[in-house]
Amino acid sequence: MPELLAAGHQVRCMARDPGKLRDRPWSGEVTVAGADALDEAAVGAALAGVDVAYYLIHSLGSAGEFEQQDREAAAIFARAAAAAGVSRIIYLGGIVPAGDQSDLSPHLRSRTEVGDILLAGAVPTAVLQAAVIIGSGSASFEMLRYLTERLPVMVTPRWVRTLIQPIAVRDVLRYLVGSASLPPGISRRFDIGGPDVLTYADMMGRYADVAGLRRRLIIPVPLLTPGLSSLWVGLVTPVPAGLARPLVESLRNEVVCAEHDIAQYVPDPPAGLVSLDDAIALALRHVRTGEVATRWSSAATAGASPDMLASDPQPTDPAWSGGSLYLDDRVRRVRASADALWRVIEGIGGERGWYSFPAAWAVRGLLDRAVGGVGLRRGRRDRDRLQVGDALDFWRVEEVIPGSLLRLRAEMKLPGRAWLEFSVRRDASGRVVFRQRAIFRPVGLLGQVYWWSLRPFHGIVFGDMLRNIAATAGRATRAAEASGHGDAGRRG
Repeated sequence: MPELLAAGHQVRCMARDPGKLRDRPWSGEVTVAGADALDEAAVGAALAGVDVAYYLIHSLGSAGEFEQQDREAAAIFARAAAAAGVSRIIYLGGIVPAGDQSDLSPHLRSRTEVGDILLAGAVPTAVLQAAVIIGSGSASFEMLRYLTERLPVMVTPRWVRTLIQPIAVRDVLRYLVGSASLPPGISRRFDIGGPDVLTYADMMGRYADVAGLRRRLIIPVPLLTPGLSSLWVGLVTPVPAGLARPLVESLRNEVVCAEHDIAQYVPDPPAGLVSLDDAIALALRHVRTGEVATRWSSAATAGASPDMLASDPQPTDPAWSGGSLYLDDRVRRVRASADALWRVIEGIGGERGWYSFPAAWAVRGLLDRAVGGVGLRRGRRDRDRLQVGDALDFWRVEEVIPGSLLRLRAEMKLPGRAWLEFSVRRDASGRVVFRQRAIFRPVGLLGQVYWWSLRPFHGIVFGDMLRNIAATAGRATRAAEASGHGDAGRRG
Protein backbone atom coordinates (compact mmCIF):
# COMPACT_ATOMS: atom_id res chain seq x y z
CA MET A 1 0.00 0.00 0.00
CA PRO A 2 2.65 2.62 0.89
CA GLU A 3 4.61 1.77 -2.27
CA LEU A 4 1.55 2.19 -4.52
CA LEU A 5 0.62 5.46 -2.84
CA ALA A 6 4.18 6.75 -3.17
CA ALA A 7 4.03 5.94 -6.90
CA GLY A 8 1.02 8.25 -7.22
CA HIS A 9 -1.74 5.67 -7.55
CA GLN A 10 -5.23 6.02 -6.12
CA VAL A 11 -5.77 2.83 -4.15
CA ARG A 12 -8.77 0.82 -3.05
CA CYS A 13 -8.20 -2.03 -0.61
CA MET A 14 -10.54 -5.02 -0.43
CA ALA A 15 -10.79 -6.60 3.02
CA ARG A 16 -13.12 -9.17 4.48
CA ASP A 17 -13.07 -7.17 7.73
CA PRO A 18 -12.49 -3.47 6.90
CA GLY A 19 -12.13 -2.69 10.61
CA LYS A 20 -8.73 -4.42 10.62
CA LEU A 21 -7.35 -1.65 8.40
CA ARG A 22 -8.64 1.21 10.54
CA ASP A 23 -5.38 1.85 12.39
CA ARG A 24 -2.96 1.42 9.48
CA PRO A 25 -0.89 4.58 8.95
CA TRP A 26 -2.13 4.81 5.34
CA SER A 27 -5.82 4.11 6.03
CA GLY A 28 -6.82 7.75 5.52
CA GLU A 29 -5.25 7.77 2.04
CA VAL A 30 -7.18 4.82 0.57
CA THR A 31 -10.74 3.70 0.11
CA VAL A 32 -11.72 0.37 1.64
CA ALA A 33 -14.23 -2.06 0.20
CA GLY A 34 -15.60 -4.79 2.44
CA ALA A 35 -15.83 -8.12 0.59
CA ASP A 36 -15.25 -11.81 1.07
CA ALA A 37 -13.26 -13.23 -1.85
CA LEU A 38 -15.86 -16.01 -2.22
CA ASP A 39 -18.76 -13.54 -2.61
CA GLU A 40 -18.86 -12.72 -6.33
CA ALA A 41 -21.27 -9.80 -6.04
CA ALA A 42 -19.18 -8.16 -3.30
CA VAL A 43 -15.95 -8.73 -5.25
CA GLY A 44 -17.55 -7.20 -8.34
CA ALA A 45 -18.58 -4.13 -6.38
CA ALA A 46 -15.06 -3.80 -4.96
CA LEU A 47 -13.55 -3.94 -8.47
CA ALA A 48 -15.90 -1.38 -10.02
CA GLY A 49 -13.86 1.43 -11.56
CA VAL A 50 -10.53 -0.28 -10.87
CA ASP A 51 -7.85 -0.24 -13.58
CA VAL A 52 -5.21 -2.58 -12.08
CA ALA A 53 -6.10 -5.29 -9.55
CA TYR A 54 -3.58 -7.06 -7.31
CA TYR A 55 -4.49 -10.59 -6.30
CA LEU A 56 -2.50 -11.46 -3.15
CA ILE A 57 -4.75 -14.09 -1.60
CA HIS A 58 -3.41 -17.45 -0.39
CA SER A 59 -5.12 -19.97 1.85
CA LEU A 60 -3.46 -22.42 4.20
CA GLY A 61 -4.84 -25.63 5.60
CA SER A 62 -5.28 -29.32 4.90
CA ALA A 63 -4.75 -30.53 1.35
CA GLY A 64 -7.99 -30.53 -0.63
CA GLU A 65 -9.84 -28.00 1.54
CA PHE A 66 -7.71 -24.95 0.85
CA GLU A 67 -7.11 -25.94 -2.79
CA GLN A 68 -10.83 -25.89 -3.59
CA GLN A 69 -11.26 -22.59 -1.76
CA ASP A 70 -8.36 -20.98 -3.65
CA ARG A 71 -9.72 -22.36 -6.93
CA GLU A 72 -13.15 -20.83 -6.32
CA ALA A 73 -11.78 -17.48 -5.16
CA ALA A 74 -9.49 -17.14 -8.19
CA ALA A 75 -12.29 -17.99 -10.62
CA ILE A 76 -14.60 -15.47 -8.96
CA PHE A 77 -11.93 -12.77 -9.09
CA ALA A 78 -11.17 -13.42 -12.78
CA ARG A 79 -14.86 -13.22 -13.76
CA ALA A 80 -15.55 -10.16 -11.61
CA ALA A 81 -12.48 -8.34 -12.94
CA ALA A 82 -13.55 -8.96 -16.53
CA ALA A 83 -17.11 -7.78 -15.84
CA ALA A 84 -15.80 -4.63 -14.12
CA GLY A 85 -13.54 -3.73 -17.05
CA VAL A 86 -10.27 -4.16 -15.15
CA SER A 87 -7.34 -3.76 -17.56
CA ARG A 88 -4.77 -5.86 -15.67
CA ILE A 89 -4.46 -8.38 -12.85
CA ILE A 90 -1.15 -8.85 -11.00
CA TYR A 91 -0.71 -12.04 -8.98
CA LEU A 92 2.15 -13.05 -6.70
CA GLY A 93 2.67 -16.81 -6.69
CA GLY A 94 5.52 -19.31 -6.44
CA ILE A 95 8.18 -20.43 -8.90
CA VAL A 96 7.11 -23.53 -10.80
CA PRO A 97 9.99 -26.03 -11.03
CA ALA A 98 11.01 -27.19 -14.50
CA GLY A 99 10.26 -30.74 -15.62
CA ASP A 100 7.91 -33.20 -13.91
CA GLN A 101 5.52 -31.33 -11.65
CA SER A 102 3.75 -34.35 -10.19
CA ASP A 103 5.83 -34.02 -7.01
CA LEU A 104 4.87 -30.40 -6.31
CA SER A 105 3.82 -29.67 -2.75
CA PRO A 106 0.05 -29.13 -2.37
CA HIS A 107 0.52 -25.43 -1.66
CA LEU A 108 2.90 -24.79 -4.57
CA ARG A 109 0.54 -26.77 -6.81
CA SER A 110 -2.36 -24.61 -5.67
CA ARG A 111 -0.40 -21.38 -6.25
CA THR A 112 0.32 -22.62 -9.78
CA GLU A 113 -3.34 -23.47 -10.38
CA VAL A 114 -4.46 -20.02 -9.22
CA GLY A 115 -2.06 -18.49 -11.76
CA ASP A 116 -3.49 -20.74 -14.49
CA ILE A 117 -7.06 -19.67 -13.66
CA LEU A 118 -6.22 -15.96 -13.74
CA LEU A 119 -4.23 -16.31 -16.99
CA ALA A 120 -7.15 -18.17 -18.60
CA GLY A 121 -9.49 -15.27 -17.84
CA ALA A 122 -10.32 -12.34 -20.12
CA VAL A 123 -8.10 -9.83 -18.25
CA PRO A 124 -4.37 -9.67 -19.09
CA THR A 125 -2.51 -11.06 -16.10
CA ALA A 126 1.06 -10.86 -14.86
CA VAL A 127 1.92 -13.83 -12.65
CA LEU A 128 5.04 -13.01 -10.63
CA GLN A 129 6.61 -16.23 -9.35
CA ALA A 130 8.95 -16.01 -6.35
CA ALA A 131 10.70 -18.55 -4.14
CA VAL A 132 11.59 -17.59 -0.56
CA ILE A 133 10.99 -13.88 0.15
CA ILE A 134 13.41 -12.35 2.65
CA GLY A 135 12.07 -9.42 4.63
CA SER A 136 11.29 -8.43 8.20
CA GLY A 137 7.99 -9.91 9.31
CA SER A 138 7.74 -12.62 6.64
CA ALA A 139 7.13 -16.17 7.81
CA SER A 140 10.00 -17.44 5.65
CA PHE A 141 12.43 -14.98 7.22
CA GLU A 142 11.22 -15.70 10.76
CA MET A 143 11.70 -19.42 10.16
CA LEU A 144 15.24 -18.87 8.85
CA ARG A 145 16.07 -16.46 11.66
CA TYR A 146 14.95 -18.57 14.60
CA LEU A 147 16.25 -21.87 13.27
CA THR A 148 19.69 -20.34 12.84
CA GLU A 149 19.79 -18.33 16.06
CA ARG A 150 18.47 -21.03 18.36
CA LEU A 151 20.20 -24.12 16.99
CA PRO A 152 24.03 -24.03 16.78
CA VAL A 153 23.83 -27.72 15.87
CA MET A 154 20.94 -28.85 13.69
CA VAL A 155 19.67 -32.27 12.71
CA THR A 156 17.87 -31.42 9.49
CA PRO A 157 15.78 -33.10 6.79
CA ARG A 158 17.04 -33.40 3.24
CA TRP A 159 15.16 -30.31 2.02
CA VAL A 160 17.98 -28.16 3.44
CA ARG A 161 20.05 -29.33 0.43
CA THR A 162 17.49 -28.22 -2.18
CA LEU A 163 18.48 -25.29 -4.41
CA ILE A 164 16.43 -22.11 -4.02
CA GLN A 165 16.70 -18.55 -5.30
CA PRO A 166 15.58 -16.17 -2.53
CA ILE A 167 14.54 -12.59 -3.24
CA ALA A 168 14.48 -9.49 -1.04
CA VAL A 169 11.05 -8.09 -0.28
CA ARG A 170 12.35 -4.72 -1.54
CA ASP A 171 12.74 -6.20 -5.04
CA VAL A 172 9.38 -7.97 -4.85
CA LEU A 173 7.67 -4.65 -4.06
CA ARG A 174 9.50 -2.98 -6.96
CA TYR A 175 8.30 -5.68 -9.36
CA LEU A 176 4.73 -5.54 -8.04
CA VAL A 177 4.44 -1.77 -8.42
CA GLY A 178 6.29 -1.73 -11.75
CA SER A 179 3.99 -4.40 -13.20
CA ALA A 180 1.10 -1.92 -13.10
CA SER A 181 2.68 -0.26 -16.18
CA LEU A 182 3.18 -3.40 -18.27
CA PRO A 183 2.07 -3.09 -21.93
CA PRO A 184 -1.60 -4.06 -22.41
CA GLY A 185 -0.88 -7.20 -24.43
CA ILE A 186 1.40 -8.83 -21.84
CA SER A 187 -0.27 -11.79 -20.13
CA ARG A 188 2.20 -14.38 -18.87
CA ARG A 189 4.29 -15.71 -16.01
CA PHE A 190 7.51 -14.03 -14.87
CA ASP A 191 10.04 -15.68 -12.57
CA ILE A 192 11.46 -13.22 -10.04
CA GLY A 193 14.47 -13.97 -7.86
CA GLY A 194 17.54 -12.38 -6.33
CA PRO A 195 21.13 -12.73 -7.50
CA ASP A 196 21.94 -15.72 -5.23
CA VAL A 197 21.19 -19.40 -5.91
CA LEU A 198 22.00 -21.64 -2.95
CA THR A 199 20.66 -24.31 -0.61
CA TYR A 200 18.65 -23.65 2.55
CA ALA A 201 21.64 -24.90 4.55
CA ASP A 202 23.76 -22.26 2.80
CA MET A 203 21.13 -19.65 3.64
CA MET A 204 21.37 -20.52 7.33
CA GLY A 205 25.15 -20.21 7.11
CA ARG A 206 24.85 -16.81 5.44
CA TYR A 207 22.37 -15.68 8.08
CA ALA A 208 24.78 -16.69 10.83
CA ASP A 209 27.56 -14.70 9.17
CA VAL A 210 25.45 -11.55 8.78
CA ALA A 211 24.04 -11.81 12.31
CA GLY A 212 27.51 -12.28 13.82
CA LEU A 213 26.87 -15.86 14.99
CA ARG A 214 29.23 -18.81 14.92
CA ARG A 215 28.94 -21.03 11.90
CA ARG A 216 26.17 -23.60 12.40
CA LEU A 217 26.78 -27.36 12.21
CA ILE A 218 24.12 -28.99 10.01
CA ILE A 219 23.60 -32.76 10.04
CA PRO A 220 21.08 -33.95 7.38
CA VAL A 221 18.74 -36.83 8.28
CA PRO A 222 16.84 -38.06 5.19
CA LEU A 223 14.14 -39.82 7.21
CA LEU A 224 12.53 -36.63 8.58
CA THR A 225 9.15 -36.21 6.83
CA PRO A 226 7.56 -32.81 6.10
CA GLY A 227 5.10 -33.46 8.91
CA LEU A 228 7.84 -34.15 11.45
CA SER A 229 9.88 -31.26 10.07
CA SER A 230 6.97 -28.85 10.53
CA LEU A 231 6.51 -29.97 14.13
CA TRP A 232 10.22 -29.41 14.70
CA VAL A 233 10.05 -25.95 13.09
CA GLY A 234 6.95 -25.17 15.17
CA LEU A 235 8.81 -26.13 18.35
CA VAL A 236 11.91 -24.01 17.65
CA THR A 237 10.44 -20.95 15.89
CA PRO A 238 7.41 -18.66 16.43
CA VAL A 239 5.89 -20.04 13.21
CA PRO A 240 3.20 -22.58 14.21
CA ALA A 241 3.29 -26.06 12.75
CA GLY A 242 0.16 -25.40 10.67
CA LEU A 243 1.94 -22.61 8.80
CA ALA A 244 5.39 -24.24 8.88
CA ARG A 245 4.17 -27.33 7.05
CA PRO A 246 3.34 -25.65 3.71
CA LEU A 247 6.61 -23.71 3.88
CA VAL A 248 8.58 -26.89 4.55
CA GLU A 249 6.70 -28.90 1.90
CA SER A 250 7.45 -26.23 -0.71
CA LEU A 251 11.17 -26.36 0.11
CA ARG A 252 11.40 -29.94 -1.13
CA ASN A 253 11.04 -28.60 -4.69
CA GLU A 254 13.95 -26.88 -6.42
CA VAL A 255 12.78 -23.32 -7.05
CA VAL A 256 15.23 -21.45 -9.27
CA CYS A 257 14.33 -18.83 -11.89
CA ALA A 258 14.24 -20.18 -15.46
CA GLU A 259 14.24 -16.67 -16.97
CA HIS A 260 14.61 -12.99 -16.06
CA ASP A 261 12.29 -11.50 -18.68
CA ILE A 262 10.67 -9.15 -16.16
CA ALA A 263 13.75 -6.93 -16.48
CA GLN A 264 12.61 -5.96 -20.01
CA TYR A 265 9.65 -4.15 -18.46
CA VAL A 266 10.80 -3.41 -14.89
CA PRO A 267 14.56 -2.82 -15.27
CA ASP A 268 17.00 -3.85 -12.57
CA PRO A 269 18.15 -0.92 -10.42
CA PRO A 270 21.58 0.57 -11.30
CA ALA A 271 23.18 -1.11 -8.27
CA GLY A 272 21.63 -4.47 -9.18
CA LEU A 273 19.20 -6.71 -7.30
CA VAL A 274 19.50 -6.88 -3.52
CA SER A 275 21.86 -9.70 -2.46
CA LEU A 276 20.86 -12.26 0.15
CA ASP A 277 23.36 -10.82 2.66
CA ASP A 278 21.98 -7.30 2.18
CA ALA A 279 18.38 -8.56 2.40
CA ILE A 280 19.15 -10.31 5.70
CA ALA A 281 20.94 -7.22 7.04
CA LEU A 282 18.00 -4.97 6.09
CA ALA A 283 15.49 -7.34 7.68
CA LEU A 284 17.53 -7.62 10.88
CA ARG A 285 17.87 -3.84 11.11
CA HIS A 286 14.10 -3.44 10.89
CA VAL A 287 13.53 -6.18 13.47
CA ARG A 288 15.99 -4.65 15.92
CA THR A 289 14.59 -1.12 15.55
CA GLY A 290 10.99 -2.31 15.68
CA GLU A 291 10.28 -0.94 12.17
CA VAL A 292 8.32 -3.96 10.96
CA ALA A 293 5.45 -2.70 8.81
CA THR A 294 3.67 -6.05 8.45
CA ARG A 295 4.08 -9.50 9.96
CA TRP A 296 2.98 -12.97 8.92
CA SER A 297 1.04 -13.20 12.19
CA SER A 298 -1.20 -10.30 11.14
CA ALA A 299 -3.06 -12.70 8.87
CA ALA A 300 -5.26 -15.49 10.15
CA THR A 301 -3.01 -18.57 10.19
CA ALA A 302 -3.51 -22.29 10.28
CA GLY A 303 -4.05 -23.37 13.84
CA ALA A 304 -5.84 -20.17 14.85
CA SER A 305 -9.49 -20.08 15.80
CA PRO A 306 -11.74 -19.35 12.81
CA ASP A 307 -12.98 -15.80 12.34
CA MET A 308 -16.11 -15.07 14.30
CA LEU A 309 -19.37 -15.04 12.41
CA ALA A 310 -21.65 -12.04 12.61
CA SER A 311 -24.21 -14.22 14.37
CA ASP A 312 -21.82 -15.25 17.13
CA PRO A 313 -22.32 -13.65 20.55
CA GLN A 314 -19.96 -10.76 21.12
CA PRO A 315 -18.49 -9.74 24.49
CA THR A 316 -20.53 -6.54 24.29
CA ASP A 317 -23.81 -8.45 23.92
CA PRO A 318 -26.12 -9.27 26.84
CA ALA A 319 -25.72 -12.84 28.07
CA TRP A 320 -29.04 -13.93 26.56
CA SER A 321 -28.16 -12.97 22.97
CA GLY A 322 -27.31 -16.35 21.55
CA GLY A 323 -25.57 -18.53 24.14
CA SER A 324 -23.77 -18.61 27.46
CA LEU A 325 -21.04 -16.05 28.10
CA TYR A 326 -19.03 -16.78 31.24
CA LEU A 327 -17.33 -13.81 32.82
CA ASP A 328 -14.46 -13.09 35.19
CA ASP A 329 -14.97 -9.37 35.91
CA ARG A 330 -12.57 -7.42 38.14
CA VAL A 331 -12.58 -3.69 38.91
CA ARG A 332 -10.01 -1.70 40.85
CA ARG A 333 -9.44 1.97 41.62
CA VAL A 334 -5.77 2.67 41.03
CA ARG A 335 -3.33 5.21 42.38
CA ALA A 336 -1.94 6.00 38.98
CA SER A 337 -2.56 8.40 36.15
CA ALA A 338 -4.87 7.20 33.40
CA ASP A 339 -2.05 7.76 30.93
CA ALA A 340 0.40 5.57 32.87
CA LEU A 341 -2.21 2.82 33.28
CA TRP A 342 -3.00 2.86 29.57
CA ARG A 343 0.67 2.63 28.62
CA VAL A 344 1.03 -0.52 30.74
CA ILE A 345 -2.12 -2.04 29.24
CA GLU A 346 -1.14 -1.27 25.65
CA GLY A 347 2.37 -2.63 26.27
CA ILE A 348 1.18 -6.01 27.59
CA GLY A 349 2.41 -9.31 26.16
CA GLY A 350 5.48 -10.07 24.07
CA GLU A 351 8.70 -9.63 26.01
CA ARG A 352 6.89 -7.89 28.89
CA GLY A 353 4.65 -10.87 29.56
CA TRP A 354 1.20 -10.94 31.12
CA TYR A 355 1.85 -9.68 34.65
CA SER A 356 0.84 -12.90 36.37
CA PHE A 357 2.11 -16.43 36.95
CA PRO A 358 4.62 -16.55 34.03
CA ALA A 359 5.01 -20.32 34.31
CA ALA A 360 1.28 -20.85 33.76
CA TRP A 361 1.30 -18.69 30.62
CA ALA A 362 4.38 -20.49 29.31
CA VAL A 363 2.80 -23.91 29.88
CA ARG A 364 -0.45 -22.79 28.21
CA GLY A 365 1.56 -21.60 25.21
CA LEU A 366 3.44 -24.89 24.96
CA LEU A 367 0.22 -26.91 25.23
CA ASP A 368 -1.32 -24.83 22.47
CA ARG A 369 1.62 -25.40 20.14
CA ALA A 370 1.56 -29.13 20.94
CA VAL A 371 -1.95 -29.36 19.46
CA GLY A 372 -1.14 -27.22 16.41
CA GLY A 373 -2.00 -23.80 17.82
CA VAL A 374 -0.07 -20.56 17.55
CA GLY A 375 1.34 -20.55 21.10
CA LEU A 376 2.92 -17.50 22.69
CA ARG A 377 5.80 -16.96 20.29
CA ARG A 378 4.11 -14.61 17.84
CA GLY A 379 4.92 -11.74 20.18
CA ARG A 380 4.04 -8.19 19.12
CA ARG A 381 4.36 -6.17 15.92
CA ASP A 382 5.36 -3.06 17.88
CA ARG A 383 6.81 -2.90 21.39
CA ASP A 384 4.54 -0.10 22.64
CA ARG A 385 1.61 0.39 20.25
CA LEU A 386 -1.26 -1.86 19.22
CA GLN A 387 -3.71 -1.55 16.36
CA VAL A 388 -6.81 -3.49 15.37
CA GLY A 389 -5.84 -6.77 13.72
CA ASP A 390 -2.44 -7.08 15.41
CA ALA A 391 -1.39 -10.50 16.67
CA LEU A 392 -0.39 -10.44 20.33
CA ASP A 393 1.06 -13.78 21.44
CA PHE A 394 -1.95 -16.11 21.16
CA TRP A 395 -4.45 -13.22 21.07
CA ARG A 396 -5.66 -10.94 18.28
CA VAL A 397 -6.43 -7.25 18.86
CA GLU A 398 -10.14 -6.97 18.16
CA GLU A 399 -10.66 -3.41 19.39
CA VAL A 400 -8.47 -0.64 20.71
CA ILE A 401 -9.66 2.82 21.73
CA PRO A 402 -6.52 4.68 22.84
CA GLY A 403 -6.59 5.58 26.49
CA SER A 404 -9.85 3.75 27.06
CA LEU A 405 -10.32 0.17 25.82
CA LEU A 406 -8.31 -2.84 24.65
CA ARG A 407 -10.13 -6.04 23.69
CA LEU A 408 -8.25 -9.18 22.67
CA ARG A 409 -9.75 -12.27 21.03
CA ALA A 410 -8.13 -15.64 21.76
CA GLU A 411 -6.59 -17.58 18.88
CA MET A 412 -5.28 -20.50 20.89
CA LYS A 413 -6.99 -23.87 20.50
CA LEU A 414 -10.11 -23.74 22.70
CA PRO A 415 -13.47 -25.49 23.01
CA GLY A 416 -15.16 -22.12 22.55
CA ARG A 417 -14.34 -18.46 22.03
CA ALA A 418 -12.57 -16.23 24.53
CA TRP A 419 -11.79 -12.54 24.97
CA LEU A 420 -9.65 -10.55 27.38
CA GLU A 421 -10.69 -6.93 27.84
CA PHE A 422 -9.07 -3.99 29.65
CA SER A 423 -10.68 -0.59 30.14
CA VAL A 424 -9.74 2.69 31.82
CA ARG A 425 -12.22 5.31 33.07
CA ARG A 426 -12.74 7.79 35.88
CA ASP A 427 -15.41 7.57 38.57
CA ALA A 428 -17.58 10.43 39.81
CA SER A 429 -14.82 11.64 42.13
CA GLY A 430 -12.25 11.72 39.31
CA ARG A 431 -10.29 8.65 40.44
CA VAL A 432 -8.90 6.30 37.80
CA VAL A 433 -10.79 2.99 37.56
CA PHE A 434 -9.27 -0.09 35.94
CA ARG A 435 -11.59 -2.86 34.75
CA GLN A 436 -10.43 -6.25 33.49
CA ARG A 437 -12.76 -8.86 32.03
CA ALA A 438 -12.09 -12.42 30.85
CA ILE A 439 -15.01 -13.63 28.73
CA PHE A 440 -15.66 -17.14 27.47
CA ARG A 441 -18.33 -18.56 25.22
CA PRO A 442 -18.23 -22.38 25.58
CA VAL A 443 -18.99 -24.79 22.76
CA GLY A 444 -20.53 -28.06 23.85
CA LEU A 445 -19.86 -30.03 27.02
CA LEU A 446 -16.09 -29.78 26.57
CA GLY A 447 -16.36 -25.99 26.65
CA GLN A 448 -18.29 -26.14 29.91
CA VAL A 449 -15.73 -28.51 31.45
CA TYR A 450 -12.88 -26.28 30.26
CA TRP A 451 -14.30 -23.14 31.93
CA TRP A 452 -15.22 -24.71 35.25
CA SER A 453 -12.00 -26.73 35.54
CA LEU A 454 -9.95 -23.53 35.23
CA ARG A 455 -12.29 -21.37 37.32
CA PRO A 456 -10.43 -22.05 40.62
CA PHE A 457 -7.20 -20.65 39.09
CA HIS A 458 -8.71 -17.38 37.89
CA GLY A 459 -7.97 -15.67 41.18
CA ILE A 460 -4.27 -16.43 40.73
CA VAL A 461 -4.00 -15.64 37.03
CA PHE A 462 -6.49 -12.80 36.54
CA GLY A 463 -6.35 -11.46 40.08
CA ASP A 464 -2.56 -11.13 39.97
CA MET A 465 -2.77 -9.62 36.49
CA LEU A 466 -5.09 -6.86 37.71
CA ARG A 467 -2.96 -6.12 40.79
CA ASN A 468 0.37 -6.19 38.96
CA ILE A 469 -0.78 -3.98 36.09
CA ALA A 470 -2.16 -1.46 38.60
CA ALA A 471 1.06 -1.59 40.66
CA THR A 472 3.24 -1.12 37.57
CA ALA A 473 1.16 1.90 36.52
CA GLY A 474 1.43 3.31 40.03
CA ARG A 475 5.23 3.05 40.01
CA ALA A 476 5.36 4.72 36.59
CA THR A 477 3.15 7.57 37.85
CA ARG A 478 5.29 8.15 40.94
CA ALA A 479 8.45 8.11 38.80
CA ALA A 480 6.91 10.68 36.45
CA GLU A 481 5.89 12.91 39.35
CA ALA A 482 9.37 12.67 40.87
CA SER A 483 10.92 13.73 37.57
CA GLY A 484 8.58 16.70 37.22
CA HIS A 485 6.17 15.21 34.67
CA GLY A 486 3.37 14.46 37.08
CA ASP A 487 0.97 17.05 35.67
CA ALA A 488 1.21 15.48 32.22
CA GLY A 489 0.49 12.09 33.73
CA ARG A 490 -2.55 13.45 35.60
CA ARG A 491 -3.89 15.16 32.49
CA GLY A 492 -3.65 11.80 30.71
